[in-house]
This record gives sequence, structure tokens and C-alpha cells, in this order.
Amino acid sequence: MKKIILLCSSGMSTSLLVTKMQKTAKEKGIQISIDAFPEADMRSHLDGVDAVLLGPQIKYALGRIRKICAEKGIPVDVISPVDYGMMNGEKVLNQALKVIENKTGGN
Repeated sequence: MKKIILLCSSGMSTSLLVTKMQKTAKEKGIQISIDAFPEADMRSHLDGVDAVLLGPQIKYALGRIRKICAEKGIPVDVISPVDYGMMNGEKVLNQALKVIENKTGGN
């Protein structure tokens, strides 16, 4: 099972997006674990993670977060502000799956 975490300032604004992503995954029959956390708590949640997505409001932290995640081989991407604002769970789930696929070479 793949594991994705979403990070934002407090972990609260991404909770609705996580719910929508989980709903889409269930509808598509995709076994996946998706959680949201505050960026400040990131280090304690990285074990076994396949991808990290950042809320657009913490895009400024991308370089630092990529460096931390690179040590564990975890790819990081920023959620599109439009998809985030629209709470488009399907598009964000697809983005996360693409990030994982690109890391693994499609395997």
C-alpha cells in the first residue's frame, strides 16, 4: 500500500482534501494511505512515506522539505493552488500517484 502525506501550516486545511482524495481512491479501487500533518511535525511522520505533497501556502518551504525528504528517498511536490482551492481530490490524488510513479520509474 502506498502512503502519501500532505503538509500545510497547521494540518487542518488539508484535512478536507485528504477526505476527498480517500473517496476518489476508494471509488477507483486504489489501496492507499493518505494523511495530513502540520509542516512542523513532518519529521515524525516520514517513515514508510512514498510521497509528500505541500499545500500551496507553504511552498516557500519546498527547498528545505525536499532536502529532508531526499535523505529518505521521498519525492516532494507542491499542490496546484487551483486544485487546492477547489479541493479537487481526484486531481491531487493523480498528482501524488504521478510523483510516486516518476520516482519508481513506473514500477
